[in-house]
Amino acid sequence: MPSPILFKIGPIEIYWYGALIVAGTLLAAWLAAKQAQQAGEDPEHVWDALLLCLFFGVVGARLYHVASMLDYYLAHPGEIFGLRMQGFGIYGAVAGGALGLYIYARRHRLSFLRWADFAAPGLALAQAIGRWGNFFNQELYGYPCDLPWCIRIAPEKRLPGFQSYERFHPTFLYESLWNLLAFGILFALSRKASKRLLDGDLFFLYGILYALGRFFVEFQRPDAWRIGGVPTAQLVAVGLILVFGSALIYRHQRSGAAAPAEEEGQAE
Repeated sequence: MPSPILFKIGPIEIYWYGALIVAGTLLAAWLAAKQAQQAGEDPEHVWDALLLCLFFGVVGARLYHVASMLDYYLAHPGEIFGLRMQGFGIYGAVAGGALGLYIYARRHRLSFLRWADFAAPGLALAQAIGRWGNFFNQELYGYPCDLPWCIRIAPEKRLPGFQSYERFHPTFLYESLWNLLAFGILFALSRKASKRLLDGDLFFLYGILYALGRFFVEFQRPDAWRIGGVPTAQLVAVGLILVFGSALIYRHQRSGAAAPAEEEGQAE
């Protein structure tokens, strides 16, 4: 069975989960800086905004998790925040990180959507990397299965009702591969179709792609947080697809209608 600990230095333990999150975050920031530089912007803004994005991202991720187990945390409020807190939600992390970027962009009079586009491909890549932390923690697995790629879960890590099973769907892997595909699509568009994209298109498309993948992944989450019997992440996914999809269509229809009007004005 995999160990959650990457290495130890005396009493200090470094966990795979944290190491992979940090590695993914730094790689995403480096890629966003490169994207900004190629677009003629100052890449230092990425590194200056990173701390603010991380702070709000961690807070948002934690609050999403707390909401998913609200009864427990109402009974144990001292465990909501702290040095040993465990449990984070990616939807909350992205929302919090976006808020941090928005605050930074407003302070420095930058276009939030433009800089969110620079971050979008790297964000998908960071999620693909970070999901492997779930493998080492023996979490985020699906229902029992006997397929060649199914993984063994230690007895103490098995969910109630599944103690008699050994092998389970690697749900974290499905999401990781989907995020890797999303990264490929977003990165290719940023290189090949940049002149046809409006500010915010890559960010909105990231939201649609991630939500689409998450919607289907949730069918393999026996431990999913549910509202009215429906996984909450699926409800959020549908909402994101509708909102971001509508924004993409509306903005491009508006842009397409404005172009002929400008040409007509120039002809006069």
